[in-house]
Amino acid sequence: MKILICEDDAETGRYLSRSLQREGHVVDLVETGRLALVQATAGAHDLLIIDRMMPAIDGLSVLRALRMAQITTPAIILTAMSSVEDRVAGLRAGADDYLVKPFAFAELMARIEAIARRPVLAAEPTELMQGELRLNLLARTASRAGRGISLLPREFLLLRHFMERPGRVQTRTILLEAVWGLRFEPGTSVLETHISRLRAKIDKPFGKPYLTTLHGIGYVFAPA
Repeated sequence: MKILICEDDAETGRYLSRSLQREGHVVDLVETGRLALVQATAGAHDLLIIDRMMPAIDGLSVLRALRMAQITTPAIILTAMSSVEDRVAGLRAGADDYLVKPFAFAELMARIEAIARRPVLAAEPTELMQGELRLNLLARTASRAGRGISLLPREFLLLRHFMERPGRVQTRTILLEAVWGLRFEPGTSVLETHISRLRAKIDKPFGKPYLTTLHGIGYVFAPA
């Protein structure tokens, strides 16, 4: 495993580097958050071990920046901050694990081994394409046959839901829960209103409808 260590305490950094190398790992050691960002952004490491308390750019800021840049390399935060709130903050910043100093090297190794056993997740798609429709999930833009389509946030979520399930019937209950988070009947025509607006944008200007109503059942998105 190739591991990047970011530790501003030189003695601790050398100890971790030597110990991990003895275990057969390839180790890069940096002492600042800025250098950690440069190295980690290259995506050449299997694991990041990052000290939380560093000058200028702290460990959580490094992690947040990496996660915003879609760098998903697993990361373990090392810190002397041990409260529940501190651990929660670390995990929410993008850490996969959180180890409090002082720690036993055997425990660090056990946590590294646990991360190594996790299945590799497939990369999240950044774009959906169905028929002439294209949905950019990062830029949150849509187009059909090369023509841009302006969507409101809820319309975007509704179209994404349909495009991820082509040919599958979507009932009113399914759509209300998936797009609005409602587990009950709201007593309004919010869904029908959004379906109508979506049709006016993705179907009406192009002649060939993709979104069909199955009366008494629900809706189906069928671009073929």
